[in-house]
Amino acid sequence: MDLPASRGRWRRRSARSHLPVVVAVLVLLLPTLLLFSSAYSTMLRALLPFTSSASGGGGVPQCGGSVELGGERFLWYAPHSGFSNQVGELRNAAVAAALLNRTLVVPPVLDHHAVVLGSCPKFRVTDPASLRAAVWDHAMQLLREGRYVSMGDIVDLSPIKSMVRTIDFRVFVSLWCGVDMRNTCFSGLCCAVSGGSSMPADYNRCRALLSGLGGSEKGCVYPVQDDCRTTVWTYQQNNDGALDQFQPDEELKRRKKISYVRRRRDIYKVLGPGSQAEDATLLAFGTLFSGPYKGSESYFDIHESPKDQRIQSLQEKIEFLPFAPEIMAAGREFAKNKIKEPFLCAQLRLLDGQFKNHWKATFSALKEKLKAVELEMKRNKNSGPVHMFIMTDLPPANWTKTYLANVAKDERYKLYTLKESDELVVQTAQRLMAAEHGVQSGFLPKTIENRKKDCDTVQLPEILLYVEESVCSCASLGFVGTSGSTIAGSIGTMRKNNVCKW
Repeated sequence: MDLPASRGRWRRRSARSHLPVVVAVLVLLLPTLLLFSSAYSTMLRALLPFTSSASGGGGVPQCGGSVELGGERFLWYAPHSGFSNQVGELRNAAVAAALLNRTLVVPPVLDHHAVVLGSCPKFRVTDPASLRAAVWDHAMQLLREGRYVSMGDIVDLSPIKSMVRTIDFRVFVSLWCGVDMRNTCFSGLCCAVSGGSSMPADYNRCRALLSGLGGSEKGCVYPVQDDCRTTVWTYQQNNDGALDQFQPDEELKRRKKISYVRRRRDIYKVLGPGSQAEDATLLAFGTLFSGPYKGSESYFDIHESPKDQRIQSLQEKIEFLPFAPEIMAAGREFAKNKIKEPFLCAQLRLLDGQFKNHWKATFSALKEKLKAVELEMKRNKNSGPVHMFIMTDLPPANWTKTYLANVAKDERYKLYTLKESDELVVQTAQRLMAAEHGVQSGFLPKTIENRKKDCDTVQLPEILLYVEESVCSCASLGFVGTSGSTIAGSIGTMRKNNVCKW
């Protein structure tokens, strides 16, 4: 408002008589006008994230800001919910990336339920674009708070390295969007390959590109909008377009006023060669989480590929992805040097979600397991106490008046627990982050300057859960877990694969 008013005042006077004054004022205002112009330009770039930069302007191009990525095509997805669900999505994403010949962008570990999908069986889920935007926003929160850790830092991706190309999310957005991700780094290599601009407009543009909120960009981004309400992805099942077995019932359609129809779609035919998605540098999914439901799968039904030996081999490999070597070693060390005896592991999930309403069933399962172990020890003429490692989300201070309190006081049992602040856990986190598995395991620029570059201080990740699971994999007297818990399922898979050897 001030600028037009000023121009009006100047027009009411004689331009000829006041020309020297006008020139003097313009000279004085020139720095301010240039500053305003720069800020205005930045604001426009933030509001219009798909505006292309001029070829000679020195800005980051609209789609891909580094020649290092030339010719590569990528697959990105939006993980959500708890860690075990995120690992399941990572496995499905690896299969999709291999099928579509794309490089998998490996995301960060998200805080528990920081991003929520909703319910596929109830046809009430967050749409893919909003889900991708939520993942970006949470990743930026982790960056600001210095709490970023990659899934590739925690999960050992080496078993699939020869079958699936990967790139760490930090490296990808730094090269592709030209944004600065160094505040997510713990060690020098990550800092050397994650630099870029720290302008808010560049982050905003990258958010719009990865989320697909601005729609599809030919040759740049193909945002997959099909979710579990309409689609079940398959491969080589000769049923592309067929109705899925699970559909919304008539009561749900009437009550929720929905008209969804779920169809089985062949992922290679829909998103592979010859499709609209083929030429896009980035193929962006929403969730890739899936689970069995009423004789079908909620979203991703690609579990075996007998006609494609390469994919079949990959599926066998990803059935179990171990934790990083440092985490597995910490579990073995605690079992060998702290417990020292054959022991039972009890995983008791008591506070989260539905599990807080099932204490009785959870403790009942523990009682039965303890009875069975004690009988076995008597048969083997072992009169010592039952050594038991407890992993639970119920703090020891709150064990009072619970079955855990009774067990803790009973001389027949010797209990062991771990805390995030324990020396073993802290030292493992330090070794883990120094190893930089997430960055090391994937695509890196051919030219890397100053690998020993110092990083700003970031927090060590919270890895207690992963170390606890590793300890439980070593429990030679058996394992009892909380029914329905994905953590219990993860431990069961580790034990099935005999990962603990000491």
